[in-house]
Amino acid sequence: MPSFASTVTLNNGQNMPILGLGTWLSREGEAIEAVKVAIDAGYRHIDTAYLYGNEKEVGQAIREKIAEGVIKREDIFVTTKLWNSYHDPINVEEAFNRSLTNLDIDYIDLYLMHWPMSYKFDAWKTNDPDAPTVPEFTEVDYVDTWRAMEKLLNGGKVRSIGVSNFNSEQVGRIVKECTVKPVTNQVECNPGLNQRKLIEFCKNLDITITAYSPLGRPNYYEKDPKNTPKPALDDARVANIAKKYGKTSGQIILRYLVDIGTIPVPKSANEQRLRQNIDIFDFKLTEAEIKVMDNFNNGKRTVPFAHHINHKYYPFSIEY
Repeated sequence: MPSFASTVTLNNGQNMPILGLGTWLSREGEAIEAVKVAIDAGYRHIDTAYLYGNEKEVGQAIREKIAEGVIKREDIFVTTKLWNSYHDPINVEEAFNRSLTNLDIDYIDLYLMHWPMSYKFDAWKTNDPDAPTVPEFTEVDYVDTWRAMEKLLNGGKVRSIGVSNFNSEQVGRIVKECTVKPVTNQVECNPGLNQRKLIEFCKNLDITITAYSPLGRPNYYEKDPKNTPKPALDDARVANIAKKYGKTSGQIILRYLVDIGTIPVPKSANEQRLRQNIDIFDFKLTEAEIKVMDNFNNGKRTVPFAHHINHKYYPFSIEY
């Protein structure tokens, strides 16, 4: 049985479970069911975003589990994110309140700036994440956006704030120029892009790394192998380690990411995989096995956001 108490203490003293459920592309009924099954399986950390269009469903699932007596509100850690269209400081509070209303769970544990890049405000609708288009860029300074996010902490409706998809220079600038330090930087992190240098950089600032796409993107690779890095999931080297522990390859990858100091948020709507993904706390990889996993690192991203490369604050033009 997974440990419900496996948490990391953030730099503001809040506790964050060291594995969560990602909900990217979980839609409507699927999101409700996935979150409910996840909570029953022991997940106490749910990751969503305004962009995902499923905050209402995530909140409904949590409220239903609270009503059933499975959890109390304080037992569950919920993350959502400020979308790029709302970076102008005059829009930040309204964007946050809309997410809070969607979730309807009294408060939000962690609010992230989804990207350092800003778009022109376009009412309160977002692009379809299944069919992204290139929006009109703006150059709102993410430092100004962050300062507006800092003010949200005064209202008691959010416990922690952080960033996502920030490089080391951008994180460093936030720490240097602002009052509140981010508690986490959520970035793509998997064996092919293990983010060791960024992990170390953030660790030295007492900032955690949350790992999205921790298993790579096997479904994207199947559809477009020419343009998507091959995930480590089907590699014989991972399978050999899995055999030793009586685990799946996915469990080995998630354990690796925990062992190198990240907080993975794998997405799944499959009940068996949901239960497998959290069942990784009864073993640890050896140093030799971690080195095997390190060898998969090639620096290739499954989420390069290449159509944003000309944005002033595009984060992936430097090494980390």
